[in-house]
Amino acid sequence: MRTRSGNRRSWRGIATVFGEFTWEDLAREWGYVGCMSRTNVSSGSPYEPAYGFSRAVLTGDRVLVAGTAPLWPDGEVDPDPAAQARRCIEVMLEALAEVGGLPEDVVRTRMFITDPADGDAIGEAHGEAFGAIRPASTMVVVAGLLDSRWKVEMELEAVLTVRRS
Repeated sequence: MRTRSGNRRSWRGIATVFGEFTWEDLAREWGYVGCMSRTNVSSGSPYEPAYGFSRAVLTGDRVLVAGTAPLWPDGEVDPDPAAQARRCIEVMLEALAEVGGLPEDVVRTRMFITDPADGDAIGEAHGEAFGAIRPASTMVVVAGLLDSRWKVEMELEAVLTVRRS
């Protein structure tokens, strides 16, 4: 392990320097003040508290958006795979915006699809939103998703280049 100044330190050396220490103490020592903060974003889903997850989490300058289903607020699901992909993207970008992020901050997306035949339609919808940004992206065919109506579930990661309020 190296400190920001490049000096090698062992965990034993850190414990000797700090005695009893916390991760926040270490972050401060290495100049990462404020990186330990965390903001959870809720979509209002009743499953979030019951299943113990957040729609998105902001930690430092990184935003992680959880797997997002193509549900409308009334619980309906459009049967069209491209429409489902657009709905997932809309929900994810709303969560990203809630912590000050923009589509340009997206660095990675993942698409879980149930039928390879839907790949082009879902990929084209992804391209509509992220074609100019071109994040690292993965599309995986899975045996099934939680709801049999879903043809796609998506998640994304973003790095906020400038903190926005």
